[in-house]
Formats: sequence, C-alpha cells, structure tokens
Amino acid sequence: MSDVPDQPDQSDPSLRLLWRHRAGAREEPKTKRGPKQKVSVDEIVDAAIDLADAEGLAAVTMRAIAQRFGLGAMTLYSYVPNRDALLVLMADQVTGRAELPELPEDPRRRLELVANLTHDELRAHPWLLEVQDVRPWLGPNMSDRYEWQLQAVEGLGLSDLEMDQTVAVLVGFAGNIARSELMKRRAEQVTGMTESEWWEANYDTLSEVMAGSHYPLANRVGTAAGEAYQAATDPARELDYGLARIIDGVLAHVGRRSTGAADELS
Repeated sequence: MSDVPDQPDQSDPSLRLLWRHRAGAREEPKTKRGPKQKVSVDEIVDAAIDLADAEGLAAVTMRAIAQRFGLGAMTLYSYVPNRDALLVLMADQVTGRAELPELPEDPRRRLELVANLTHDELRAHPWLLEVQDVRPWLGPNMSDRYEWQLQAVEGLGLSDLEMDQTVAVLVGFAGNIARSELMKRRAEQVTGMTESEWWEANYDTLSEVMAGSHYPLANRVGTAAGEAYQAATDPARELDYGLARIIDGVLAHVGRRSTGAADELS
C-alpha cells in the first residue's frame, strides 16, 4: 500500500463544459426531481454576450442572466459553476461567430488578416478586452482560431516557437489598438465632446502652457500629427503603420535567415 496521500483533483470542471459539444460533456443539467429545464447552456451564454454587447461586462451578473430566463440565481449555478466560467464560455462562443477567411498566398496579406480579424472582433465586442484578465482556457473555438493563425505563419521559415510568438505579437498589437480606440470612445462619452472638439476648446490654454523652447520636438511633431489626424491620435493609422512595420520585421528576419543559410551552403 502506498504511503503517498491521495492528491485532490485540481482539474477544472468548467473545462469540460467549455468543450461540451465536442467532448461529450452534458450540455444541460439533469435534475433529480421536477421537469427538465428547457434553457440550454448555449442560450445562457448567448444572453450574456448580448447583455455585454449592449451594456458592458459589468452588467453581466449571474442574477441578471438568471432573470432573463425567469430563473433563480442559484438555479443558474447548476448550468454554469461561476461568473468566471461564464466569461470564458462567452469569449469562446463569440470567437466561434467570426468566420475564418481563406488564407491568401501572399504572406503579408496572411499576417494582416490575423491582426485585422482580432482588431475587428474587439471593436465589435470590446468587453473581450476585460475577459483577458480571466484565466485563458483554450476552448474549441479559440483552438480553431489558433490553428488558423498558425496556418497563416506556416511556411514562412520560422521555428515553431517563433510562429507562436509572431501570432502573439500580431494579436497583442491589434488588441492594444482596439483598447486605445475604446479609451477614446469612453473619453468622448465622459466629456460629451469629440477629441477634435476638446482640442479646439482647449487650444489657447495648451498653446500658452507649452509655448517656448522646452518641447521643440513635441511641438513640431505634434503639430504635424494634429494637422493630419485632426485629433491627438489616429488609431486606424497606427494600426496600418504598426502592422506594416511588424510584418516588415518578420519578413526581414526570415530573409536574413535564408540568406545566411544560403551563404553557408556556398
């Protein structure tokens, strides 16, 4: 007999719920008494997504979702174990709604698609930026997305680790731009003014406090950017410019490696 004590099961039951359609896990709870519940886990998650899209992630509570189906809050826990699990289910389910486009032959276009798909998705569902704080469980739709992203960088000449890191850079950059856009929209909601209206209203004060030679580069570059953007920032341009430079770097890295390998063989 082994003297080693039994280790507690630390596996998360929510993981099987996340893969419920592919792993054969029960989608609907089975009660010992009373009629079978008609609401499904998918319907609960869809309702939570709709609420987050309309009112933000803070509005998504177990009680609020239960009320939408005429259920008690405790009853909802028989479907989804806790709010964090619900958030992960929401993230995976909304990820599955986005069609994964066919990847073109041009490697630059493939890498652009990876970033732009993430950016567009986060703009449509900005609450996803907050769900990133929850443990990133890999669900079926997230796994499908990751496989598609890796296909976009497959064949470029990168190692497996570099493929993963390239995807992470592209997705992370797109996420940062989406976050910047969200902050810009929230600032407009708080102030009741667009960015250009705010700058116009505060132009005289800013010109006074920043006058002189303390910020020569900021004045020169800021003036040029302001004239071009008609705002302090232009996230769309930032996305295009930054993405182009990231892709330039990846392709240049691969090109240098190919040249080095060719030199060794010659």
